[in-house]
Amino acid sequence: MIAEILCIGTELLLGDIVNTNAQYLSRRLADLGISVYHQSVVGDNVERLKKELEEAFARADLVIATGGLGPTPDDLTKETGADYFRKNMVLDQESLNKLNSYFIKNGKGELKGNNIKQAYFPEGSLILPNNHGTAPGCVIEETNKILIVLPGPPREMKPMFEDSVVPFLKKYSKGILKSKVLRICGIGEGIMAEKISDIINDSINPTVAPYAKEWEVTLRITSKADTEEEASKLIEPVEKEIRKRLGENIYGEDETSLEEVIAEILLSKNLTISTAESCTGGLIASRLVDYPGVSSVFLEGAVTYSNEAKISRLKVKKETLENFGAVSEETAREMAEGIAKTAGTDIGLSTTGIAGPGGGTPEKPVGLVYVGLSINGNAQVKKLELSGNREMIRRRTAIAALDWLRRELMK
Repeated sequence: MIAEILCIGTELLLGDIVNTNAQYLSRRLADLGISVYHQSVVGDNVERLKKELEEAFARADLVIATGGLGPTPDDLTKETGADYFRKNMVLDQESLNKLNSYFIKNGKGELKGNNIKQAYFPEGSLILPNNHGTAPGCVIEETNKILIVLPGPPREMKPMFEDSVVPFLKKYSKGILKSKVLRICGIGEGIMAEKISDIINDSINPTVAPYAKEWEVTLRITSKADTEEEASKLIEPVEKEIRKRLGENIYGEDETSLEEVIAEILLSKNLTISTAESCTGGLIASRLVDYPGVSSVFLEGAVTYSNEAKISRLKVKKETLENFGAVSEETAREMAEGIAKTAGTDIGLSTTGIAGPGGGTPEKPVGLVYVGLSINGNAQVKKLELSGNREMIRRRTAIAALDWLRRELMK
């Protein structure tokens, strides 16, 4: 079966809402062994939507559409689907009763007006209940073509897909696709590709595909087999060889985050940490506190942006700032040592740099950053020379600092 994803909503085209539905559906369809070759986004316009459906069904057996199930006049996904399949819209009494109960329960009174249209469906369709909102979905199946209509909000779409669509689609799924993602940091995409170029180029089943983002790279290893166990066995030797070549540059797999790996190491070793940030302005602390339970080891985060704050909070020497400047190896070291000592932690991590767009000089250009790391009184400093705008430099500094911390903790 070949599937296509069609996301409906003018707000998606305007960029007001990020289209996370397509990403989620692509991944889940791949898990079911259903191939996705096209994705489309169309606004709330009947003629354009109908044209998209015609083009999608010319390429695919299955179209999954999200959005356009609300009560407003421009929510016409079901109606357009009915028109495409030449079906009448009919009232489903059970859906009407559920909607009415929902409105009364939430203090909105009796169901009336445009909201009633949410209980109408193309004749003969399979209705998909919505336990997290007011708009049920539906499945229209005709002449070997299937249209699945789901609500737009992810909090409604995802559970409907899992509860109702997955069981429906399993009868069409032949074999499965299984993927494993390796997460890599501290090595550029180009260098990484050189190290495993033969694996990437020769991969057939499983396939190996790299994806790059800021200072991180992911490798997706995807296999196809009749069972999940067979698919896992195909992935295993390829993953083993990649790990052998890339070593500690691989920090995690699948949905693992850099901060999760660090937090678990700190917890397992019972090491406490504090941070002193200047140019990153709290980004490192923010990422660390994303991990639940990190409060037992992450004791304090200080944003010491001014020289006065570095002196009063971190005990950085005034002479150090006068002689070497705020952006210097010496200041970064004293910041890391100072936060560890004043917060009473085993580890102190600091950042100081020039994020731009102004403030740079020939001696200290925009993108110059120093990261300080003190572990049990042993302090060291790493110099970074970064490119990009202010936001990119700050984010890249946070990632580089966390990755350096991870590597030192693994020694």
